[in-house]
Amino acid sequence: MIIGLLGGLGLFLYGMKMMGDGLENAAGSKLKFILNKVTANPISSVLIGTVVTILMQSSSATTVMVIGFVNSGLLNLVQATGLIMGANIGTTTTAFLVSMNIDAIVPILIFLGSFLYLFTRAKRRRDLASILLGFGILMLGMELMSEAMYPLRDSQVFKDLILTVGTQWYLGILLGLGITMLVQSSSATTGLLVALTSTGGISIQAAFPLILGANIGTCITALLSSITANKMAKKAAVIHLLFNIMGAVLFLPLGKYLINVVTYLAPESIKLQISFIHLIFNVSNTLALLPFAGLLILIANKVVGEEEDKAQEILDRRLLQTPSIAEGQVILETVKLAELAKENLKLATDAFIYNDQKDHDLVYKNEARINEVTEIITNFLVELSGSDIDINEFARVGDTYHVLNDIERIGDHAENIMELAEERSRKNVEITPEGVEELKNIYNYTNLAMDIAIESYKNNDKQKAVSIEQTEKRIDELQKEYRDAHIRRLNAGRCSALAGILFLDLISNLERVGDHAKNIADTIAEIKERD
Repeated sequence: MIIGLLGGLGLFLYGMKMMGDGLENAAGSKLKFILNKVTANPISSVLIGTVVTILMQSSSATTVMVIGFVNSGLLNLVQATGLIMGANIGTTTTAFLVSMNIDAIVPILIFLGSFLYLFTRAKRRRDLASILLGFGILMLGMELMSEAMYPLRDSQVFKDLILTVGTQWYLGILLGLGITMLVQSSSATTGLLVALTSTGGISIQAAFPLILGANIGTCITALLSSITANKMAKKAAVIHLLFNIMGAVLFLPLGKYLINVVTYLAPESIKLQISFIHLIFNVSNTLALLPFAGLLILIANKVVGEEEDKAQEILDRRLLQTPSIAEGQVILETVKLAELAKENLKLATDAFIYNDQKDHDLVYKNEARINEVTEIITNFLVELSGSDIDINEFARVGDTYHVLNDIERIGDHAENIMELAEERSRKNVEITPEGVEELKNIYNYTNLAMDIAIESYKNNDKQKAVSIEQTEKRIDELQKEYRDAHIRRLNAGRCSALAGILFLDLISNLERVGDHAKNIADTIAEIKERD
């Protein structure tokens, strides 16, 4: 019986993971930037947490991902609290799936899923295959667990245990908590409860405290994940635990009323009763505690303590559990990096044009940061490339390596320009008014090229990317025109030889920045061509 139970549980967990992967891949780009829509509005956070968990088929995975975002400073505790509450609601979909009486079509689902998976290469069909096959395997696992536990209906020991759990609620909570901590999935615990209904020996009264315990037990994954995170992320894990404990304390006295409601909704099926009680409890718990999110945060602050002065991590490795969301975050972090390089270019160019060294230290600090973040993103990309990411989406991830290289080189040119500004200031070199205007003009075109490159990369916009051609061509024309004009001024004795060298070096650096901006835009155009 134990061997059969373990085999069924293994199939259940694998099927749930496979179906979740299929749903996640099918969502694709829609899921990629979904967490950017999280706002301070708690209702939107709850809805997004619910949707993400339905697609991933795991509240633990959603919560771990949320902890990763909090650890990276991308979400605050108010936003995280709403997402965590939504995750608890989203996980109830698994209970409804396993409570459906569709045993007769499970072999058909497995056949169709296997056929599509083996004999099709189209992305959408393979995603559908994963969903069908995963769901079929999940239901097959349920059937195996039910068959394995069938002899329990004649066991007096089991009957006594269920009777005890039904009257001693704390034992049920501890049992549900222990099982969930062991299998790391509240959905699996709920599946076990549904499988037990086939024995005819478990009542909804006994199942209710087990469900409450399962909701508390699922917090262990987030708590373990937060051990290596900063204090803010630890607070998010504590909020998850507080939410489920408070819910259990709040709704345990109301158990008989909830049981009456679900018995009315599904009088003939204890499977559906378990699913309904799981859903009603999590929705009611969210509605009851959402207005008190501030109190949960306050308690978490007291438990964990004040936030230490610790730098936020970029691209927390926990995000790798959800490759599509991780890919979206790579794109956003790369855009931020490009914006920093663009800002550094402005600071350095202004320092030269206006002969002002006030931003000297900031330019070098930004350059060090650009190099550091480039390395972090590159290392994260290496790990992401090895994950189960869709091959069509991977083209953009792969080309981000080249985009990062161009951004890093733009940072180097900004540093070069700052060095030219230092030399101008140190040797008190004068630049003619015509030269200053020319520098301003070519910089404006270079800045425009950067804007086009960043926007086209951020939005994957081929039309925008192609438009950089004229801007980059104009930069090349201006470099040649201004070089000739400056040589004429030099020959006429209107500026010094050193001024000429510095001027020509500066416009050369700006022209090269234009080239790198075009490289970034060309990457997007090439991706679109491949698509």
